[in-house]
Amino acid sequence: MNDSSQVTQVKLFPIPAKAVLFMLPCLFFLYVNGVMMFALLRKPFLLESSRYILFGHLLLTDSLQLVITILMYMFAVTMLRMISFVCVVFTLLGAVSVKMSPLNLAVMSLERYVAICFPLRHAEITTTRRTCVAIALMWVVGSFDSVTQLFLFFSLENTSFPIPTFCNRQNVLKLQIYSTLNKAFIILYFVSVSIIIIFTYIAIMITVKTASSNAHKASKAHKTVLLHLIQLCLCLMSTLFSTLNSNKLWDVHPALALQIQYVLFVCLIVFPKCLSPLIYGLRDHTFRHIFKHYFTFGCRSTCQ
Repeated sequence: MNDSSQVTQVKLFPIPAKAVLFMLPCLFFLYVNGVMMFALLRKPFLLESSRYILFGHLLLTDSLQLVITILMYMFAVTMLRMISFVCVVFTLLGAVSVKMSPLNLAVMSLERYVAICFPLRHAEITTTRRTCVAIALMWVVGSFDSVTQLFLFFSLENTSFPIPTFCNRQNVLKLQIYSTLNKAFIILYFVSVSIIIIFTYIAIMITVKTASSNAHKASKAHKTVLLHLIQLCLCLMSTLFSTLNSNKLWDVHPALALQIQYVLFVCLIVFPKCLSPLIYGLRDHTFRHIFKHYFTFGCRSTCQ
C-alpha cells in the first residue's frame, strides 16, 4: 500500500512542474518565430529573395511542428481520449512537419550553392516563382508517405474506434506495415537530404579555397551550409525519439520510464526544433537588425 502511494506521487507530483518546464520554452520560441515571421512580412524587399522565402518557410514548418508537439504532449498529460481518426490526423500531420525541416534545409543549401558557384545565373535560377514551386514540391514529397498511411488506415482498419489510453502513433497505427513504411521513407528522406547538403558543402568549400574575388561571401556561405548540416543532425536527433520511445526499451519501473521519456522528449524534440531557426536568423546581418528592432518593440532603435 505504501509502495503504491509512493508510485502515485512519483507519477503525479512532477506533472505540473514538467508541464511548466515544457511549455515556457515552447511558448517563448513560438513568440520568437512569430516575431521573425512578422519581421519578414513587414519588409517586402526581403521576400523578393529566395533565401528569405525559404527561411520564412522553415520558420512556418518548425512552428507548426512545435504547435503539434505541444498539443500531443497536452493530450498525453491530460490522458485525453479520442477516436482513432482524429488521432491519426494529428499524428500524420506531425510526421509531415518533421520531414519538412530537412527538405527545407536541402533546398536552402542548393540555393547557397547556386549563389556561390553560379553567381551570374543566381538571379535567373532562384526566382520567386521557382522558389514557390520548390516549396510546393517539398510538401508533396514530405506528405507522400503520410497520405499513403492514411489511405491504408481507411482501407484496413476501423476509423472510429476509441483510443484506449492517449493519442500516439503506437496506439493507433498498430499494423507492422505502418512502421515499415515510416522507417523506409525516413531513411530515404534523410539519406537524400544528407547527400545534397554534403555535396553543396564540399562544392562551396572548394570554391572558398579557389575564389580570389568575393572570398568573404563564399566563406560565409560555406559556414551557412555547415550550419545546415548541424541542423540536419538536430533533425535526426528528433527522429530518434520516436524510435527510442516506440520500442520496448524501458525494462524499468514505469514511473522511471516516464521520467526518461520526458527528458528525451525535451532534449531531442523541443530544443533542437526551437533553436535551429533562431540560430540561423541571428547569423544573417541584414535580418538580425530587423529582428532586434521588432523583438524589442522598437526600443533598440529609439535608444540609438
